[in-house]
Amino acid sequence: MENKTLLDIVFKAADDKRAEDIVVLDMQGISLLADYFVICHANSDRQVQAIAREMMNESGKEGFDLKRVEGFDGGRWVLVDLGDVVAHVFHKEERSYYNLERLWGDAPEADYDGYVDGYDDDLDD
Repeated sequence: MENKTLLDIVFKAADDKRAEDIVVLDMQGISLLADYFVICHANSDRQVQAIAREMMNESGKEGFDLKRVEGFDGGRWVLVDLGDVVAHVFHKEERSYYNLERLWGDAPEADYDGYVDGYDDDLDD
């Protein structure tokens, strides 16, 4: 499952750069855009950019193609399109305003236990 590997990379990159409230939505059968949306936020423009940059760098190292990036220079909402996985890295204020989790409310939150090395049942702690 190649998209699970990509999902692992994106999730770990966000976590490594201290992204907050990381949510993975399973978009399979709901959207043609991607299989998974990763949504997270940070408290500053620079941290938003650092998280997005880490996602791009780490996925590139593993051979995944970056389809497009939007909003990087502004650092308020960066969209990182990696094909099967699309990451939305928000500034905290923009995340609450746009509320993608509500917009895509019919998409179930993916059960993430076991997908990322080093993450297990304590993920929700």
